[in-house]
Amino acid sequence: MIVLITGATDGLGRGLAHALDADGHTVLVHGRSEQRIADTLAELSDRARGYRADLAALAEVRRLADEVLEHEPQLDVLVNNAGIGGRRRREESADGYELHFAVNYLAGFLLTRRLGDLPGRVVNVSSAGQAPIDFDDVMLERHFSGTQAYCQSKLAQIMFTFDLADDGATAVALHPATYMPTKMVSSPISTLEEGVDATARLVTAPAAEVTGRYFYGTREARADAQAYDADARRTLRELSERLTGA
Repeated sequence: MIVLITGATDGLGRGLAHALDADGHTVLVHGRSEQRIADTLAELSDRARGYRADLAALAEVRRLADEVLEHEPQLDVLVNNAGIGGRRRREESADGYELHFAVNYLAGFLLTRRLGDLPGRVVNVSSAGQAPIDFDDVMLERHFSGTQAYCQSKLAQIMFTFDLADDGATAVALHPATYMPTKMVSSPISTLEEGVDATARLVTAPAAEVTGRYFYGTREARADAQAYDADARRTLRELSERLTGA
């Protein structure tokens, strides 16, 4: 099985890359830094391959997708894992979008859509931290909060997951574990292994058991109510298509 993991040079992504590689799968390591990609690949088998892109720029997301399409005739799973935590001040992506929304959600949306039918399964690494999207101020230009920015971007991932499943794709979202020891967390609660195990399970589990669902660790859970609102999901989808040109 060939698996593309975004944000695979650190934290959960790196741990997942190790776990899947050890199980005999071919891991495509995405990262922003050529050096960190090289360091990660050095820890994996010769099957692994690397792809560099800064997901804060949609042009680079498109390039990443095009390179994967050119070099990988098969892609069994896309794990949209790359993300950023709650920033204290508002920042914008290269395209002028609020940075959490751009990196945590729009990049994965565009990458998934650009790859078309190539990934047989999409696993979106979301969070239990979710907040309804205010479609009148999605980019939080009027009232910025790092917590709101992060939580609405993570809910958007789940809404996208449900949309993909409704369209017949195999797609699943999860909160892998609570406050794992990563660079975004100062006081860990869960182990990295817990998050890796929960995510790896959704990479390989029978599609009928996981698609169109949200998991808290290994347990199926209920997402924020907005995720089940078909009108809200349509509004998000149309907005995302406009913003990304997908």
